[in-house]
Amino acid sequence: MMLQDIKKNDEVKQLLRFADKQLSAIGYTEHSFRHVGLAAKNAGNILKELGYESRDVELARIAGYLHDIGNAVNRVDHAHTGAVLAYDILIRNGMPVQDALEIMLAIGQHDEQTGSAVSAISAALILADKSDVHRSRVNKKDESTYSIHDKVNYAVINSSIEIDNENKIAVLALEIDTDIVPVMDYFEIFLGRMSMCKGAARYLGLWFHLDINGTRLL
Repeated sequence: MMLQDIKKNDEVKQLLRFADKQLSAIGYTEHSFRHVGLAAKNAGNILKELGYESRDVELARIAGYLHDIGNAVNRVDHAHTGAVLAYDILIRNGMPVQDALEIMLAIGQHDEQTGSAVSAISAALILADKSDVHRSRVNKKDESTYSIHDKVNYAVINSSIEIDNENKIAVLALEIDTDIVPVMDYFEIFLGRMSMCKGAARYLGLWFHLDINGTRLL
């Protein structure tokens, strides 16, 4: 089973639509096709850059695409719910148990409240997921209703996660419009995520660096 098969699966499509519907209703940023597509791409690229086998790369991509389907049930414990949902879908569609378990494990560990990097696939997923901060994720149209999360996401004009395998560095590079929010606001709400990224990078044998507006901070 490949990522292209997952993208065509109607059950997955509906779960992602319902996940975004619920999160939009409670005021969260976008967690649907854009976010999971980018997470899938970056998770796979991270392992590819590090020289992992093609199967691990593909499993990371699939984990990235499925990691937020648990939000269709509830935001609380969405990582654990999503892991079980994903395993069931993958097994029913013919994926070998070992591969489905790897994806289940990664999804179950991706939330900063309860998770940590315990495998290469989970580490790649964490880095890919937590690096997606961008104004396109803000669903609200009225800026007067923005939460601090909305403001910080809206202030990020560009974001990318890059792997320097030669120097063993993972770099999260952000371009933030400081006329919208000061850089300190980013740390106020995302410090836990950055700590999780640091641990994920360490699992992969990398140092984690944060670059904001061209200045290396971590």
